[in-house]
Parts: sequence; structure tokens; C-alpha cells
Amino acid sequence: MSDFIEKTKTINLELACKECGALLKFQPGTNHLTCEYCGTKNEIAQPQTTPSEVRENSLEDFLAKEVEQDEKIEVVTVKCDGCHGINTFDPKTVSDKCAFCGSPLVIKSASTSKMHRPEYVLPFGIDLQKAIQEFKKWIGGLWFAPGDLAKYADAPRSMNGVYIPYWTFDCSTDTRYSGQRGEDYHVTENYTTTENGQTVTRQRQVTKTRWYSASGSVNNTFDDLLIEASGSLDKKILRTLEPWDLKNLVEYNDKYLSGFRTETFALELRPAYQEAKGRMEPEIESTIRRDIGGDRQMIHSVSTTYHNPTFKHVLLPVWVSAYRYNNKVYQFIINARTGEVQGQRPYSTAKIVMAVLGGIALITTLYFLFSQS
Repeated sequence: MSDFIEKTKTINLELACKECGALLKFQPGTNHLTCEYCGTKNEIAQPQTTPSEVRENSLEDFLAKEVEQDEKIEVVTVKCDGCHGINTFDPKTVSDKCAFCGSPLVIKSASTSKMHRPEYVLPFGIDLQKAIQEFKKWIGGLWFAPGDLAKYADAPRSMNGVYIPYWTFDCSTDTRYSGQRGEDYHVTENYTTTENGQTVTRQRQVTKTRWYSASGSVNNTFDDLLIEASGSLDKKILRTLEPWDLKNLVEYNDKYLSGFRTETFALELRPAYQEAKGRMEPEIESTIRRDIGGDRQMIHSVSTTYHNPTFKHVLLPVWVSAYRYNNKVYQFIINARTGEVQGQRPYSTAKIVMAVLGGIALITTLYFLFSQS
């Protein structure tokens, strides 16, 4: 656990050029910071480990020791009064907007806080211009969007690059269960109905099920199960951006963060692990149902043992666009590795009503033509 007993370090989001001293920003898709003034390439030290050597931390050891000295970094933060998101920013900033909802930030309310030092980072892979292209392509394909949506979703002005904190968990599970296996069979039944004013008897096939007791044990393995530690972005939207190319994680380096925002951890390790268990449950249940077999399954009891759980904390990159439409905040999130866009969106009531009326008119016309023929 020596990795967690280093002294607190201060994060430096804007780094100086080694030649002229100008402030640098990380260029997505590269391994260096190019100075826009003198052109010098400021290399980023390559990770000491290969993807296959990414270190995992024993969760049980960590929690048992209740480690308080895990390495942290110091950041300057401002809490947004609009969405309550925690923004990090350069201490020299005098005015800014929230990266998550676009509201003006009250810089005078800034405070210095400490956050877990991430062990790994997935660097930005696409730049702002590419993100804007993907955003416009996505928003242009939305059905039933208000006609003036583009005016409120001005991507070039509101797009922010943000590193989102995640916990990842690995573990294997053994699960004992009891339940029932259902096997369907078909029988022919007589029934009565009324046809042309007369009661007649007809036959139909009915599906019934025979139930048998079932019990057993199943095993599952989970690798890099992601739990969002964000307190500012919709977790359901973030989850739709998966999967991430975690095989390309690199060791944490301040230089990858230069020029971007970094959200602080809003979810600590212990509750994150409980949430991870919740994400494991559907997969475990699916495995149980396959093991029971048959046409239908009922599960009565489940007892799961979690073996050798491990974790790590990482930063993953997204481009965020947020705007207010009719006094409601809508967030759009772009996977800054793949360009995939997901998000909330408003609907045009007028367009929906017109579409419904048009559908009714079409059905009525087709019915009239059919009846005439």
C-alpha cells in the first residue's frame, strides 16, 4: 500500500513551456504539449507500465486498514448555484461558467479542497472541432426537436472538455441459489363464443407450465466494472457512453489535464463498491437463469460470495454541452475517445401533435380507400 502513503501533491492544470514559459494545453490524440507561441514540443513522460501491467488495489486490504493517507491532490473548486456541480478551475480565473449547465460561476465563493489522486487517466482522443462536428450531426438528427433548438445549443461556445472520475472494480463471485424450473406444454381446450347471434363451441391451444425444484451454484467474473463518481452528470447518460477502451489507460500525469476541467470525486470507495455489487446482480441473475434452464425460471433465494475484489480510480474524458431551454437545463455528453453523443433533449409539442394528426389522417385515408375497393 506504499502507493497510497505519499504526501499530498498540488495539481498544476496549466504547465509552462520549457523554452519560452508560455502556458500549455494538452492536444487530444497526441503524447505531447505543443507551444502555440514558439512551437516547441513538450513531451509527456510515457507510462512505466504497459496496459497489461495496470495495477489493481486490494479492496479488502484498503478498507480494513481504513487508509487515510491515500494520496490526494489539491484543487480549487467552485460549486455551481444552478446545478450544484463542483467545478475545478485555474486560481487566476476571474469569471467563468459552469461546465455542466452553463450558469455563471461566483468565483469569490471558490475554495481549496483535496481529491483522490487518480492512478490512471484515459487521455482525450478527439479535439473540440471533432466534438462539435459529432454534436451537430447528432442534434441535427433529433426527431421532433424545437425549431429554435440550435440557437440555445450553441456548441462552439458551450462545449467543455471534462475529465470524469470513475472507480473500477474487479472480482469473481460464487453464488448458491434455489428456485424452480418451468417446462411448458400445450393442451387443447374447448371454449364457447358468440358468432352471428349464436353460441358456438370452438377449440384453442393453451400453454401451461410444469414446475420442478432447482438449486445449484454459479460463478461469475467481473473485470473493470465502472462506477461513476460524478456528482454533476446524469449517470444514466454516462453509462450509455460505455464501453471505454480501458486497455489504453496511462499512468496519471498532470500534463494530460492541462487545458481541461477535472471533476472531483463525489462518491467514495465504500458506497461505490456497494453500487458495483448492484451492477453485478443482473449478470449473476442471468447466469442463474441459464443454469436453471427450462422455458421459465423462478428464483427464490440467492447467496453470493465476492472473492478478491480489487479497485482503481481513473479519469475518463468527455466533452460536455449544456444549455437552458424554457428554464430547464439539458446536458449533452460526448465520449472524447469515440465521438459517441448521448444526452437529454427537449421535444416540440407542436411537431408531435402534427405528426399524430398526420398519422391519423393517413390511416383514415387508407381505410377509406380500402373500404371503397
